[in-house]
Amino acid sequence: MNKVKVAVNGYGVIGKRVADAVRKQDDMELVGIADLVTDYRIKTAVVLGIPVFAAIPEKVQEMKDAGIPIAGTLEDLLKRVDVIIDCTPKKVAAKNKERYQQAGVKAIFQGGESHSLTGHSFVAQENYETALGRDLTRVVSCNTTSIVRTLGALKKAGLLKRARGTLIRRATDPWEGHESGIMNTVVPEPTIPSHQGPDAKTVVPDLDVVTIAVKGAHNSSHLHTWWVELTKPSNKEEVLAAFRAAPRIAFIKMSDGIQALNSTVELMSDLGRPRGDLWEVGLWEDVLTVDGNELYYTYQVYNQAIVVPETVDAIRALSGIEKDGARSIEKTNQALGIKKEFFNH
Repeated sequence: MNKVKVAVNGYGVIGKRVADAVRKQDDMELVGIADLVTDYRIKTAVVLGIPVFAAIPEKVQEMKDAGIPIAGTLEDLLKRVDVIIDCTPKKVAAKNKERYQQAGVKAIFQGGESHSLTGHSFVAQENYETALGRDLTRVVSCNTTSIVRTLGALKKAGLLKRARGTLIRRATDPWEGHESGIMNTVVPEPTIPSHQGPDAKTVVPDLDVVTIAVKGAHNSSHLHTWWVELTKPSNKEEVLAAFRAAPRIAFIKMSDGIQALNSTVELMSDLGRPRGDLWEVGLWEDVLTVDGNELYYTYQVYNQAIVVPETVDAIRALSGIEKDGARSIEKTNQALGIKKEFFNH
Protein backbone atom coordinates (compact mmCIF):
# COMPACT_ATOMS: atom_id res chain seq x y z
CA MET A 1 0.00 0.00 0.00
CA ASN A 2 1.22 3.48 -0.87
CA LYS A 3 0.81 5.44 2.33
CA VAL A 4 0.03 9.15 2.42
CA LYS A 5 3.02 10.99 3.82
CA VAL A 6 1.88 13.43 6.50
CA ALA A 7 3.46 16.24 8.52
CA VAL A 8 2.12 18.20 11.48
CA ASN A 9 3.15 21.82 12.00
CA GLY A 10 2.58 22.78 15.63
CA TYR A 11 2.87 20.12 18.32
CA GLY A 12 0.46 21.59 20.86
CA VAL A 13 -2.95 20.57 22.20
CA ILE A 14 -4.33 19.50 18.81
CA GLY A 15 -1.07 18.80 16.97
CA LYS A 16 0.20 16.12 19.34
CA ARG A 17 -3.16 14.36 19.22
CA VAL A 18 -3.33 14.51 15.43
CA ALA A 19 0.22 13.14 15.22
CA ASP A 20 -0.71 10.18 17.41
CA ALA A 21 -3.90 9.53 15.43
CA VAL A 22 -2.03 9.57 12.11
CA ARG A 23 0.41 6.99 13.47
CA LYS A 24 -2.53 4.68 14.16
CA GLN A 25 -3.71 4.68 10.52
CA ASP A 26 -2.41 1.89 8.28
CA ASP A 27 -2.67 4.08 5.15
CA MET A 28 -0.69 7.04 6.51
CA GLU A 29 2.89 7.73 7.56
CA LEU A 30 3.82 10.53 9.95
CA VAL A 31 7.07 11.83 8.45
CA GLY A 32 7.65 14.44 11.13
CA ILE A 33 6.42 17.37 13.17
CA ALA A 34 7.55 20.99 13.14
CA ASP A 35 7.61 23.48 16.00
CA LEU A 36 9.78 26.19 17.49
CA VAL A 37 9.55 25.61 21.24
CA THR A 38 12.24 23.94 23.34
CA ASP A 39 10.30 22.80 26.41
CA TYR A 40 8.76 19.52 27.54
CA ARG A 41 6.14 19.54 24.79
CA ILE A 42 8.56 19.07 21.93
CA LYS A 43 10.92 16.91 23.98
CA THR A 44 8.02 14.50 24.41
CA ALA A 45 7.92 14.04 20.63
CA VAL A 46 11.59 13.08 20.70
CA VAL A 47 10.94 10.47 23.41
CA LEU A 48 8.12 9.06 21.25
CA GLY A 49 10.49 8.69 18.31
CA ILE A 50 8.89 11.35 16.11
CA PRO A 51 11.31 13.28 13.85
CA VAL A 52 11.37 16.96 14.81
CA PHE A 53 11.89 19.84 12.39
CA ALA A 54 12.34 23.53 13.17
CA ALA A 55 9.36 25.59 12.03
CA ILE A 56 11.64 28.53 11.19
CA PRO A 57 15.40 28.45 10.42
CA GLU A 58 16.14 30.99 13.16
CA LYS A 59 15.17 28.44 15.83
CA VAL A 60 17.42 25.59 14.64
CA GLN A 61 20.41 26.37 16.84
CA GLU A 62 18.31 27.22 19.88
CA MET A 63 16.50 23.89 19.61
CA LYS A 64 19.78 22.01 19.16
CA ASP A 65 21.25 23.79 22.19
CA ALA A 66 18.25 22.54 24.19
CA GLY A 67 19.21 18.98 23.29
CA ILE A 68 16.57 18.44 20.62
CA PRO A 69 17.84 16.46 17.60
CA ILE A 70 16.66 18.54 14.66
CA ALA A 71 16.06 16.69 11.39
CA GLY A 72 15.87 19.89 9.34
CA THR A 73 13.58 22.85 8.81
CA LEU A 74 9.93 23.01 7.85
CA GLU A 75 10.97 23.55 4.25
CA ASP A 76 12.92 20.28 4.39
CA LEU A 77 9.89 18.53 5.85
CA LEU A 78 7.58 19.88 3.14
CA LYS A 79 9.76 18.24 0.48
CA ARG A 80 8.99 14.83 1.97
CA VAL A 81 5.21 14.91 2.45
CA ASP A 82 1.91 14.93 0.57
CA VAL A 83 -0.25 16.63 3.22
CA ILE A 84 0.51 18.92 6.14
CA ILE A 85 -1.76 19.55 9.11
CA ASP A 86 -1.33 23.08 10.42
CA CYS A 87 -1.96 23.14 14.17
CA THR A 88 -0.11 26.37 14.88
CA PRO A 89 -1.73 29.14 16.98
CA LYS A 90 -4.59 31.17 15.59
CA LYS A 91 -3.58 33.59 12.81
CA VAL A 92 -0.10 32.08 12.55
CA ALA A 93 -1.49 29.39 10.28
CA ALA A 94 -2.75 31.89 7.72
CA LYS A 95 0.80 33.12 7.23
CA ASN A 96 1.92 29.54 6.52
CA LYS A 97 -0.51 29.00 3.67
CA GLU A 98 1.83 30.47 1.05
CA ARG A 99 4.70 28.27 2.24
CA TYR A 100 2.61 25.16 1.73
CA GLN A 101 1.35 26.25 -1.67
CA GLN A 102 4.83 27.09 -2.89
CA ALA A 103 5.95 23.61 -1.85
CA GLY A 104 3.01 22.01 -3.67
CA VAL A 105 1.77 20.35 -0.48
CA LYS A 106 -1.91 19.96 0.39
CA ALA A 107 -2.79 21.61 3.70
CA ILE A 108 -5.41 21.21 6.42
CA PHE A 109 -6.02 24.08 8.81
CA GLN A 110 -7.88 24.20 12.13
CA GLY A 111 -11.04 26.02 13.15
CA GLY A 112 -9.27 29.05 14.59
CA GLU A 113 -8.71 30.22 11.02
CA SER A 114 -11.42 31.79 8.88
CA HIS A 115 -13.41 29.96 6.23
CA SER A 116 -12.09 32.41 3.65
CA LEU A 117 -8.53 31.12 4.14
CA THR A 118 -9.34 27.83 2.40
CA GLY A 119 -12.77 28.39 0.83
CA HIS A 120 -13.82 25.04 2.28
CA SER A 121 -14.76 23.90 5.78
CA PHE A 122 -14.88 20.24 6.73
CA VAL A 123 -16.89 17.83 8.88
CA ALA A 124 -16.55 14.29 7.60
CA GLN A 125 -20.14 13.08 8.01
CA GLU A 126 -21.55 16.06 6.11
CA ASN A 127 -19.27 17.03 3.26
CA TYR A 128 -16.40 14.56 2.86
CA GLU A 129 -16.90 14.19 -0.89
CA THR A 130 -16.68 17.96 -1.50
CA ALA A 131 -13.10 17.90 -0.16
CA LEU A 132 -11.85 15.18 -2.49
CA GLY A 133 -8.69 16.28 -4.27
CA ARG A 134 -8.75 19.81 -2.90
CA ASP A 135 -5.48 21.52 -2.04
CA LEU A 136 -6.82 23.16 1.13
CA THR A 137 -9.51 22.69 3.73
CA ARG A 138 -10.29 23.81 7.26
CA VAL A 139 -11.50 21.42 9.94
CA VAL A 140 -13.99 23.55 11.87
CA SER A 141 -13.69 24.24 15.59
CA CYS A 142 -14.60 21.83 18.37
CA ASN A 143 -17.97 23.45 19.08
CA THR A 144 -18.84 23.82 15.42
CA THR A 145 -17.92 20.18 14.81
CA SER A 146 -20.37 19.11 17.52
CA ILE A 147 -23.11 21.31 16.10
CA VAL A 148 -22.72 19.87 12.62
CA ARG A 149 -22.60 16.29 13.93
CA THR A 150 -25.80 16.62 15.97
CA LEU A 151 -27.88 18.96 13.82
CA GLY A 152 -26.65 17.17 10.71
CA ALA A 153 -27.99 13.91 12.13
CA LEU A 154 -31.40 15.45 12.75
CA LYS A 155 -31.40 17.03 9.31
CA LYS A 156 -30.55 13.74 7.61
CA ALA A 157 -33.47 12.12 9.42
CA GLY A 158 -35.81 14.85 8.14
CA LEU A 159 -36.48 16.13 11.67
CA LEU A 160 -34.68 19.48 11.80
CA LYS A 161 -36.56 22.74 11.27
CA ARG A 162 -34.58 25.22 13.36
CA ALA A 163 -32.23 25.10 16.33
CA ARG A 164 -31.20 27.44 19.13
CA GLY A 165 -28.26 26.57 21.35
CA THR A 166 -26.46 27.88 24.42
CA LEU A 167 -22.76 27.08 24.79
CA ILE A 168 -21.00 27.17 28.15
CA ARG A 169 -17.36 27.26 27.16
CA ARG A 170 -14.31 26.30 29.16
CA ALA A 171 -12.11 29.24 30.13
CA THR A 172 -8.78 27.80 29.01
CA ASP A 173 -7.08 24.55 28.04
CA PRO A 174 -6.00 22.51 31.08
CA TRP A 175 -2.28 22.63 30.23
CA GLU A 176 -2.19 26.44 30.52
CA GLY A 177 -4.58 26.82 33.43
CA HIS A 178 -1.73 28.21 35.54
CA GLU A 179 -1.33 31.15 33.15
CA SER A 180 -4.82 32.40 32.45
CA GLY A 181 -8.45 31.70 33.11
CA ILE A 182 -11.63 32.91 34.70
CA MET A 183 -12.28 32.63 38.42
CA ASN A 184 -15.62 32.99 40.23
CA THR A 185 -17.50 34.47 37.31
CA VAL A 186 -19.15 33.75 33.97
CA VAL A 187 -18.37 35.97 30.98
CA PRO A 188 -21.02 36.38 28.26
CA GLU A 189 -19.72 36.68 24.72
CA PRO A 190 -20.58 40.18 23.46
CA THR A 191 -22.42 39.22 20.26
CA ILE A 192 -25.47 37.13 19.44
CA PRO A 193 -25.29 34.91 17.52
CA SER A 194 -21.92 33.70 18.70
CA HIS A 195 -19.63 32.66 15.87
CA GLN A 196 -20.31 28.92 16.07
CA GLY A 197 -23.75 29.06 14.42
CA PRO A 198 -22.61 31.00 11.36
CA ASP A 199 -19.52 28.79 11.21
CA ALA A 200 -21.69 25.66 11.06
CA LYS A 201 -23.34 27.15 7.98
CA THR A 202 -20.01 27.08 6.16
CA VAL A 203 -20.44 23.28 6.21
CA VAL A 204 -24.26 23.02 5.99
CA PRO A 205 -25.44 26.31 4.43
CA ASP A 206 -29.19 25.81 4.93
CA LEU A 207 -29.09 25.29 8.71
CA ASP A 208 -31.48 27.54 10.66
CA VAL A 209 -29.32 27.85 13.76
CA VAL A 210 -28.52 30.51 16.36
CA THR A 211 -25.96 30.12 19.13
CA ILE A 212 -25.32 32.05 22.34
CA ALA A 213 -22.09 31.50 24.25
CA VAL A 214 -20.64 32.25 27.68
CA LYS A 215 -17.26 31.40 29.20
CA GLY A 216 -17.32 29.57 32.51
CA ALA A 217 -14.79 29.23 35.32
CA HIS A 218 -13.61 25.74 34.41
CA ASN A 219 -11.19 24.16 31.93
CA SER A 220 -12.39 20.58 31.45
CA SER A 221 -14.51 20.97 28.30
CA HIS A 222 -17.58 22.69 26.83
CA LEU A 223 -21.27 22.09 27.57
CA HIS A 224 -24.09 22.65 25.03
CA THR A 225 -27.82 22.88 25.67
CA TRP A 226 -30.16 22.88 22.67
CA TRP A 227 -33.77 23.65 21.84
CA VAL A 228 -34.78 22.34 18.42
CA GLU A 229 -38.04 22.81 16.58
CA LEU A 230 -38.71 19.60 14.70
CA THR A 231 -40.43 19.32 11.35
CA LYS A 232 -43.21 17.24 12.91
CA PRO A 233 -44.37 15.87 16.27
CA SER A 234 -41.95 13.14 17.28
CA ASN A 235 -40.84 11.03 20.22
CA LYS A 236 -37.66 10.23 22.09
CA GLU A 237 -37.09 6.92 20.32
CA GLU A 238 -37.21 8.51 16.85
CA VAL A 239 -34.80 11.27 17.85
CA LEU A 240 -32.37 8.86 19.49
CA ALA A 241 -32.44 6.70 16.36
CA ALA A 242 -31.45 9.75 14.30
CA PHE A 243 -28.52 10.46 16.63
CA ARG A 244 -27.47 6.80 16.69
CA ALA A 245 -27.24 6.80 12.91
CA ALA A 246 -24.48 9.43 13.13
CA PRO A 247 -20.94 8.04 13.36
CA ARG A 248 -19.46 10.13 16.20
CA ILE A 249 -22.13 10.68 18.83
CA ALA A 250 -21.76 8.61 22.02
CA PHE A 251 -24.49 8.27 24.63
CA ILE A 252 -23.92 8.83 28.33
CA LYS A 253 -26.39 8.63 31.20
CA MET A 254 -26.98 10.45 34.46
CA SER A 255 -28.16 7.10 35.83
CA ASP A 256 -24.61 5.78 35.40
CA GLY A 257 -23.31 8.56 37.63
CA ILE A 258 -22.11 10.65 34.71
CA GLN A 259 -23.60 13.83 36.09
CA ALA A 260 -21.14 16.52 35.06
CA LEU A 261 -18.25 17.36 32.75
CA ASN A 262 -15.66 16.00 35.14
CA SER A 263 -17.47 12.64 35.28
CA THR A 264 -16.88 11.98 31.60
CA VAL A 265 -13.28 13.15 31.81
CA GLU A 266 -12.76 10.63 34.62
CA LEU A 267 -14.54 7.90 32.66
CA MET A 268 -12.31 8.36 29.63
CA SER A 269 -9.22 8.03 31.83
CA ASP A 270 -10.62 4.92 33.53
CA LEU A 271 -11.30 3.34 30.13
CA GLY A 272 -7.68 3.89 29.13
CA ARG A 273 -8.28 6.50 26.48
CA PRO A 274 -5.03 8.23 25.41
CA ARG A 275 -4.80 11.47 27.42
CA GLY A 276 -8.37 10.77 28.62
CA ASP A 277 -9.67 11.96 25.26
CA LEU A 278 -13.34 12.01 24.27
CA TRP A 279 -13.46 12.10 20.46
CA GLU A 280 -17.22 11.71 20.33
CA VAL A 281 -19.99 14.15 21.18
CA GLY A 282 -20.99 12.96 24.67
CA LEU A 283 -24.79 13.25 24.60
CA TRP A 284 -26.87 12.67 27.75
CA GLU A 285 -29.44 10.10 26.65
CA ASP A 286 -31.61 10.28 29.77
CA VAL A 287 -31.72 14.09 29.74
CA LEU A 288 -32.97 14.31 26.15
CA THR A 289 -36.67 15.29 26.07
CA VAL A 290 -39.18 15.48 23.24
CA ASP A 291 -42.44 17.41 23.62
CA GLY A 292 -44.47 17.22 20.43
CA ASN A 293 -42.38 18.99 17.82
CA GLU A 294 -39.89 20.40 20.33
CA LEU A 295 -36.62 18.69 21.27
CA TYR A 296 -34.34 19.52 24.20
CA TYR A 297 -30.92 17.95 24.72
CA THR A 298 -27.54 18.48 26.36
CA TYR A 299 -24.08 17.27 25.44
CA GLN A 300 -20.38 17.62 26.20
CA VAL A 301 -17.64 18.73 23.81
CA TYR A 302 -14.12 17.72 24.76
CA ASN A 303 -12.40 20.55 22.94
CA GLN A 304 -8.92 19.04 22.96
CA ALA A 305 -9.84 15.94 20.97
CA ILE A 306 -13.15 16.12 19.10
CA VAL A 307 -11.62 17.43 15.85
CA VAL A 308 -8.89 14.78 15.69
CA PRO A 309 -10.90 12.13 13.78
CA GLU A 310 -12.19 14.81 11.40
CA THR A 311 -8.60 15.81 10.67
CA VAL A 312 -7.66 12.22 9.86
CA ASP A 313 -10.58 11.95 7.44
CA ALA A 314 -9.58 15.25 5.85
CA ILE A 315 -6.17 13.77 5.05
CA ARG A 316 -7.83 10.95 3.11
CA ALA A 317 -10.17 13.34 1.31
CA LEU A 318 -7.48 15.77 0.15
CA SER A 319 -5.08 13.03 -0.84
CA GLY A 320 -7.84 11.06 -2.56
CA ILE A 321 -6.75 7.69 -1.13
CA GLU A 322 -10.33 7.03 -0.06
CA LYS A 323 -13.20 8.35 -2.16
CA ASP A 324 -16.01 7.15 0.10
CA GLY A 325 -16.56 9.25 3.21
CA ALA A 326 -18.37 6.53 5.13
CA ARG A 327 -15.48 4.12 4.62
CA SER A 328 -12.96 6.70 5.79
CA ILE A 329 -15.02 7.46 8.88
CA GLU A 330 -15.32 3.76 9.70
CA LYS A 331 -11.59 3.25 9.23
CA THR A 332 -10.73 6.19 11.48
CA ASN A 333 -13.27 5.17 14.10
CA GLN A 334 -11.89 1.64 14.28
CA ALA A 335 -8.30 2.81 14.51
CA LEU A 336 -9.07 5.21 17.37
CA GLY A 337 -11.72 3.11 19.13
CA ILE A 338 -14.62 5.54 18.72
CA LYS A 339 -17.86 4.25 20.24
CA LYS A 340 -21.58 4.93 20.45
CA GLU A 341 -21.93 3.42 23.95
CA PHE A 342 -19.37 3.06 26.74
CA PHE A 343 -21.36 0.42 28.65
CA ASN A 344 -23.66 -2.41 27.61
CA HIS A 345 -26.98 -1.92 29.35
